[in-house]
Amino acid sequence: MADTHIPDRVKTFHPELLPALRAARPDLILHAGDVSVPRVLEPLREIAPVEMARGNRDWAFRGQHGWVNQLELSGVRVALMHGHGSWFQYVIDKGIYFFQGYRFERYLAILLKAAQNARVIVYGHTHHAEKVWVGQQFIFNPGSASFGLGAAVSPGWGMLSIYPAGRVEGEIFELRGYRVLQGEWVKVH
Repeated sequence: MADTHIPDRVKTFHPELLPALRAARPDLILHAGDVSVPRVLEPLREIAPVEMARGNRDWAFRGQHGWVNQLELSGVRVALMHGHGSWFQYVIDKGIYFFQGYRFERYLAILLKAAQNARVIVYGHTHHAEKVWVGQQFIFNPGSASFGLGAAVSPGWGMLSIYPAGRVEGEIFELRGYRVLQGEWVKVH
């Protein structure tokens, strides 16, 4: 998961997220940044151990977590990161995004440079779900777990499966039925 943005954009998890995670019974939860505050990790740790990378809004984690968390899972190298790059890249991208909108290609160079030796790159930041092979690397963004981008992009989360012999698959799950209104989840009829 990524971009929970609690409490800076919404006060709680999407009502369907924690039940969906419990039902999925993950071995490990990866959070690709913009957790926002440490208390967000507590209910996740009740479901499974949690690994995270620091996002651009994770001031509370400064000094505790890095921008890239290199993991080895079932013999596969995984780079967990937020994906915003340096602060300079972040500021430049905000301007480009304003004029051009989202384009995966803008982030790809940042991801590949930060995780050259990883077979799997899990990232967030864009709030856009992605699952794509680039050469021998699987690039996976589960989207924002709490804050989509209006009607066009729903919040979501993802399941990364790593099998014996290194086979990797990813699945994206949308979180529907609610929208954010003044920081609260409101059921959509």
